[in-house]
Amino acid sequence: MPLSEQEQRLLDEMERHLMHNDADVVSAPRDGRTLSYRNIVYGTILVLLGLGGLIIGVSTDLVVVGVLGFIVMLGGVVLAVTPTRGPGRMPADPDKPAKTRSSSSFMDRMNDRWDRRQEDR
Repeated sequence: MPLSEQEQRLLDEMERHLMHNDADVVSAPRDGRTLSYRNIVYGTILVLLGLGGLIIGVSTDLVVVGVLGFIVMLGGVVLAVTPTRGPGRMPADPDKPAKTRSSSSFMDRMNDRWDRRQEDR
């Protein structure tokens, strides 16, 4: 069902408004800090080991083991949620350049898809 003229104008206005306001968000520089999946896995393992130590410490009345378990758990959580600097992954072959992303923005690609879809109708 085609859009009426008023609906099409409203949609165009909304799109212009969105492009104007969201351009700042899309082009905002990221500081290069990302979560590392390796750190998340290691942190999760530390949390589970610390939880085991905490349970053993409480069940055997060994306060030192319980406190150490809690500290290991806390360290695991900190490790899991701490972002790392730099790229998240290294290329598999250092001699081969990594794939480059398309130079067009997400919204440009979506607009191109929308235009192609409208032409097909």
